[in-house]
Amino acid sequence: MKPKVIVIVGPTASGKTMLSIEIATLCDGEVVSADSRQVYRGLDIGTGKVTPEEMNGIPHHLLDVADPMDVYTAADFARDGQAAINGILEQNHLPIIAGGTFFYVDALLGTVAVPEVPPNPALRASLEKRTAEALFAELQEKDAARAETIDPHNKVRLVRALELIDALGSVPTPTSEPLYDALFLGIEITEAQLHHNIYKRIIDRLDHGMIEEVVQLHANGMTYERMEELGLEYRYISRHLKGELTKEAMIDELNTKTRQFAKRQLTWLKRYTAVQWVAPDAVTEARALVHHHTQTHS
Repeated sequence: MKPKVIVIVGPTASGKTMLSIEIATLCDGEVVSADSRQVYRGLDIGTGKVTPEEMNGIPHHLLDVADPMDVYTAADFARDGQAAINGILEQNHLPIIAGGTFFYVDALLGTVAVPEVPPNPALRASLEKRTAEALFAELQEKDAARAETIDPHNKVRLVRALELIDALGSVPTPTSEPLYDALFLGIEITEAQLHHNIYKRIIDRLDHGMIEEVVQLHANGMTYERMEELGLEYRYISRHLKGELTKEAMIDELNTKTRQFAKRQLTWLKRYTAVQWVAPDAVTEARALVHHHTQTHS
C-alpha cells in the first residue's frame, strides 16, 4: 500500500498556506512547502513565506534550504521533499504538500521523471546569449505543457528546461506509477476574489517591508540580474530601485503579471482531474475529505 499524502493546490493568493496549517493542526500533519522560491534563505516577504507565528507549531519542510545565489532544481526538490515525506511518515504524521509550483509537486509525487542531468556548459553558454522570449518560444514548441507553468522571463529556468530536453532527447515524461496515494484538495475561488487578494497582498507586503527586503538582499551581494530570475516581486522591485519604474508603475506591473501567473497556474491545474475543490474557508469539509482518504485502504 502506498503512503497517503495530502496535496493542497490552487492559484497564488488563494489561501493554500493557511488551509494547510488548519488541516495539519486537525489531522496530526506536517507541511511540505512546494514553492520554488521559498526554498531560498532571505526571500521572505516577497515570497509570502510563512512566519513562525503563522505556523502555529506545525513543522514545515523545504523552507530556507538553499542559498539564493545558487540554483535549486526540481530534481533537488524531489530528492529533498521525498526525504522529508519519509521522515514525516516515520513519525506517523500526515504529509501535507502545499504550494504553487506544480511542476515541483509532480516531481515530488513521482508523476513526472526529473532525472539528475548535469549542467552542459557549452549549451548553456549558447542558450544564454538568446533572449528570454526566444527561449520561451522554443520551449513552447518542444514542451508546451512545461511552458504553461514556467516563468517566461526566467532565463535560468528556461535554459535548464531546454538543457533537460537536449540531454534526454525528449521532455521529461510522465511516469505511470506515482510514489504516493495522494488526495488533491483544490482551493476554489472566484476571479473577482482572487484579483482582490492579489492586489491586497501586494500592498500588504509593501507595507511590511518588501522593498526594504530587496534593498537588503542587494546590499548583501545579490545582483539585480539574479533578482530578475527570482520571480515577479524581486524582478519589478529591482527595476523600481534601478529607476526604471516608478513605485506606482511597479505596483501596476506586479498586479498585472501576478494575475497572468495565476491564470497559468489554473491552466496547469486542469491536468489534475481528481481534485476535490473546496472554498478557502471550508476547513470542516476539507477535514472530512482528508479523514475519508486516510481511512480508506488503497
